[in-house]
Amino acid sequence: MPASPAAEKQAPAEAGLDLEQKPWRCLVFYLCFYGFMAQMRPGESFITPYLLGPSKNFTQEQVTNEIMPVLSYSYMLVLVPIFLLTDYLRYKPVLLLQGLSYISVWLLLLLGRSVLHMQLMEFFYSVTMAARIAYSSYIFSLVRPARYQRMAGYSRAAVLLGVFTSSVLGQLLVTAGGVSFTTLNYVSLAFLTFSLLLALFLKRPKRSLFFNRGKPLRGASPSELGPMRPGPAPPRGKLQAACKDFVLARMLRELGASLRLPQLRLWSLWWVFNSAGYYLIVYYVHILWNVVRPATDSARVYNGAADAASTLLGAMTSFAAGFLKIRWALWSKLVIAGITAMQAGLVFLLLSSPSIWPCYAAFVLFRGFYQFLVPIATFQIASSLSKELCALVFGVNTFFATILKTVITLIVADKRGLGLVVHAQFQVYFVYFLVLSGLYLLWAMLDGLWHFRRGHQPLPLAQELRSPLEEKAAQGPSLQDGCLGGPPPHPHPEDSAWASAPTSQGQSPPP
Repeated sequence: MPASPAAEKQAPAEAGLDLEQKPWRCLVFYLCFYGFMAQMRPGESFITPYLLGPSKNFTQEQVTNEIMPVLSYSYMLVLVPIFLLTDYLRYKPVLLLQGLSYISVWLLLLLGRSVLHMQLMEFFYSVTMAARIAYSSYIFSLVRPARYQRMAGYSRAAVLLGVFTSSVLGQLLVTAGGVSFTTLNYVSLAFLTFSLLLALFLKRPKRSLFFNRGKPLRGASPSELGPMRPGPAPPRGKLQAACKDFVLARMLRELGASLRLPQLRLWSLWWVFNSAGYYLIVYYVHILWNVVRPATDSARVYNGAADAASTLLGAMTSFAAGFLKIRWALWSKLVIAGITAMQAGLVFLLLSSPSIWPCYAAFVLFRGFYQFLVPIATFQIASSLSKELCALVFGVNTFFATILKTVITLIVADKRGLGLVVHAQFQVYFVYFLVLSGLYLLWAMLDGLWHFRRGHQPLPLAQELRSPLEEKAAQGPSLQDGCLGGPPPHPHPEDSAWASAPTSQGQSPPP
């Protein structure tokens, strides 16, 4: 039968869209390959035994109380400036800065001899952590909004695969190949140099999320960031009106109005408090492992295997969380309380076990539990927010988590504070997670009692988190118009500076 006129018109349009997307598919593949190669740092899992070993011969007190705290301090200082520069400079310059900072980290590791050199190394590593937002945001400038969710999966898979491959390669080189930690760091430097060369050939987008929101420049592809509505121009000569119309000022006002959503408050608090505790464990666990089993024989150090297993489990739990169907508006506090209590038990196992293998297993499970809640928190926070406001919410959450982590580091780990040894620090972290789980449980009990006394029924799954506009329209938002359809700032708080997360990328930062 002959095709209808509507079908005849639709076919050429779809064919034209496919032709338009072909060059961008190649660029997305190239960017994913770059993301994979940027994670190829096989020496990263073995930096702590390298610093404490004969090659550098730093003491445990120097690494724990003088070198490591610098990472938290410098990360808090560079987080906001790099976030703003990422958007203002349109991603690629910040990716180049990240590559140069990675090379600086490993050059200082190989050539540095003093505590000051290692503290400078921590500063450059904090720059690389903050610059992860550039990669997680860049990939969304290449496609239309309808493809954002798929691009998020591609970029996250590339990063996780890179972290897993890097950890396995490092472990095989150390255990089976008998490669020294110094040689392993030279291998990491070679990979990082290659990834920097890859970044040089990345295309620089014409538009970005906050600062470059106007009409596309000449030659800009219509697929870049999709249609984005620029804000109204402020009246000339009126500073107050200009401040009110500034994009970040408008978003802060919207953020204040959104804080009345109970699920947004709950999961934002989880992001702040649990992320701070999680990263403190990740930062210092390699020092704890070296205390439990000193790295006298490099072939018996299995840090890379533990990092690889935790990355794989984190990816599996993150994937499984997407299929969990429960009424989060009713059960979220109880789920958070239970998982946080299990994390507290795993931290206790870490600090009390005299054998290294239970320590490895506890760390793998600890990261798996955290990664399980990350995508749930991401969806619960983002499902009713615009992509711009979503980026701001995750950024604010990450910033407050960084401040909390820095304060705890200053009090507990820094030599200017208590200067505790690593076992005593983990006792503090155990109490921290235990108190958090108790507070979440108390909150869940009070919430259940309130619902029982008021006779409230649990909300349906589709109405758990609704924006003010949704409440007026009485209909759910399109994922393509909200943050889940827009560029998420972090997959896993480990994936990016402002998100974390995520998405993690599942890697342990060097000490």
